[in-house]
Amino acid sequence: MAHALRLDSYLQTHAAALRRYFRNRVPAAEVDDLVQEVFLNLLSRKAQTPIENMGGYLFAVAARVLLRYRLQTQRAVVEKLREDNHYPSSDPSPERVLASRQELQRLAAALECMPQRTRDVFILHRFEESTYPDIARHLNISVSAVEKQMMNALRLLKGELEKGR
Repeated sequence: MAHALRLDSYLQTHAAALRRYFRNRVPAAEVDDLVQEVFLNLLSRKAQTPIENMGGYLFAVAARVLLRYRLQTQRAVVEKLREDNHYPSSDPSPERVLASRQELQRLAAALECMPQRTRDVFILHRFEESTYPDIARHLNISVSAVEKQMMNALRLLKGELEKGR
């Protein structure tokens, strides 16, 4: 009985802090359910050793509960998007695979047909993730010239994509 009273005291002491913790991280309607889940976890604990730092333990459990909640929420969003056909299925159709390969071949050909400097700027920026100032130093041109070359590359690639449609 003394253990139950002590546990009840811990729960009352930490409930407000747990609510604040969850309130800053989840919609208000979910706060009480998540606090209850933390307490249920504590009550169903099978370990026989006493908890040295109840506050630390409760917040470690709260962090796991929050992570589980976020993962479930993300899964639900992805599933809803799939149901609404806004998110492609994980297995593309053979037609989609073929269309993607053909599109990639057209883009590679367009990249090969670009003027050398335009191609260099595009590759350095998009594939090697160089910044415009870094590209300008590397190619010994102005940042403005890099911007113009990049716009030209994107215009050429966009034109190639539109031809395929």
